[in-house]
Amino acid sequence: MATTLTGGNQHVIKLPNTPLNAQPDPQIIAHQWLSCLSEQLAQANFAGSDLFHDESWWRDMLALDWDMRTVRTAGEIQNFLAKKQRTAKLSKFRLQDTGKFQPRLEQVVDGLSWISSMFFFESAVGTGTGMLRLIQADNGSWKAYAVYTSLQELSSAQEPLGKRRADGTTESMPGGIAGGTWIERRKRQKEFLDEEPTTLVVGAGQAGLNMGARLQSVGLSCLIVDKNERVGDNWRHRYRTLVTHDPAEFTHMAYLPFPQNWPQFTPKDKLGDWFEAYASIMELNIWMQTSIVSAEYNEAAGQWTVILSRGDGSQRTVRPRHVVWCTGHSGEARIPSFPGQDSFQGKVYHGSQHRDASESDVRGKRVVVVGTGNSGHDIAQNYYENGADVTMLQRSGTYVLTADKGVFMMHKGLHEDGGPPTEECDIVAESLPWPVQLALSVHMTKRIAEAEKETLDGLRRAGFELDFGQDGAGITRAYFTRGGGYYIDVGCSQLIIDGKIKVKHNPGGIHGFGNHELHLADGDSLPADIVVLATGYDNMRTTVRKVLGDKVADRCSDVWDLDNEGEVQGVRTDISCHCGQYLAAY
Repeated sequence: MATTLTGGNQHVIKLPNTPLNAQPDPQIIAHQWLSCLSEQLAQANFAGSDLFHDESWWRDMLALDWDMRTVRTAGEIQNFLAKKQRTAKLSKFRLQDTGKFQPRLEQVVDGLSWISSMFFFESAVGTGTGMLRLIQADNGSWKAYAVYTSLQELSSAQEPLGKRRADGTTESMPGGIAGGTWIERRKRQKEFLDEEPTTLVVGAGQAGLNMGARLQSVGLSCLIVDKNERVGDNWRHRYRTLVTHDPAEFTHMAYLPFPQNWPQFTPKDKLGDWFEAYASIMELNIWMQTSIVSAEYNEAAGQWTVILSRGDGSQRTVRPRHVVWCTGHSGEARIPSFPGQDSFQGKVYHGSQHRDASESDVRGKRVVVVGTGNSGHDIAQNYYENGADVTMLQRSGTYVLTADKGVFMMHKGLHEDGGPPTEECDIVAESLPWPVQLALSVHMTKRIAEAEKETLDGLRRAGFELDFGQDGAGITRAYFTRGGGYYIDVGCSQLIIDGKIKVKHNPGGIHGFGNHELHLADGDSLPADIVVLATGYDNMRTTVRKVLGDKVADRCSDVWDLDNEGEVQGVRTDISCHCGQYLAAY
């Protein structure tokens, strides 16, 4: 039953094998285990604890430690709890008793079954939610394989939700009528005329808007700045045919889910308009057409001094305690250059600059799209549909799954129409350590490949190189370790299979440009009138370095990939508490 780790920080593990000795009662077993955990935590004594499997995991988000932690093996978990429980004081545990995530027996994959349940608890600073997953040991006892704890709310900063919502009348607002009406207060709030923002959020995309809404809900003043003219322009300015590849149930914003009649996949301009409306409804303080001139952090004061340049040409100095970087993974284009490129007689541009092939007459033009990720496929399809002769240049393999089959298989049982509440689904989706999620993804990737066999076989016949990732973990590993390397098929794969879009696989890539062609490393050439470099985007840390300088960037980690414990580097997920991060990247 041992879990093995290989490959440095690659976190490739083998899942345990757990044959059941008898049909268990999940309610009784989960209750007994959680009661024993509660007793040991109350006594802060874990000597001789038999609650954890030898190769167990505990993932914690701010409940035991003011960080995101993944701890592995029974001994390390006991040491972690003994150290952190002294101040965290987790107590008053209770199991979820309704809905899908009350105690139940799950056959996760062949050979692995566990009893899972959501649970709730209190801590010294607030309330939390967790998940337990128990497996049966060889002697028949039930031990934890994976436990998750997450702080959901601070007692000192409860969100004004439901019965705690604000009264809203002018008399009930701070200072009463003397402080002005709602609109009069909003005008001053948006300009921060009476206070400094506690947090400066850079970027008014989905991450920045979500972050601002969460922070303001717990009483932290927040200023969001963005270089675009309007909220939502980060989507409006992308290529004309772009539509989201994630379904609606998976992409709700905090407090304001999409309407029931919202399309499953959202066109870019519609999404941009939704973000603009969201910002207004959530009363977010946003300065558009604003950029950072300089930013310095005073360690002793715990405060930033940030000079902002605004759209009217004026400058404003703000002094927030925190800066949150929300410029997006696709914010800084990675644009390579090649020998002879200046002598090329055609057009060369990066995929981030693509708008639409119909903007000029491309019929019969020879187009080479360099790169086979999502944008590369979408751009190739766009050119083909406007009459161009399209070839995709592929250096390394790409993972492919379809939007109509594979994507919905991944979300089945959680973020889907008619599924459990989004808030509960989010807890469950985050509750397993990433190494375990990657191991489970190996099985899911195989199931998806079987369901999409016809498409995958057709791509192979067309010369398209497929890559299922290290250990065969598919899109999960590709996304969270690389931020790319995959294509969610919305139609281009069939064009490749039918030979309507050609593929040239060349591991060495481009050797250089000629006047009317690309010279490849293997000695071949591709005639070209237009070359689109769909070569992806730089790490978000690169943007931090350009704007905030080396001193700050050197204190940040790269964004994406897994650290030594197995947590995603440089990313702080949606949290509604104030944990004093020097710089958080999303």
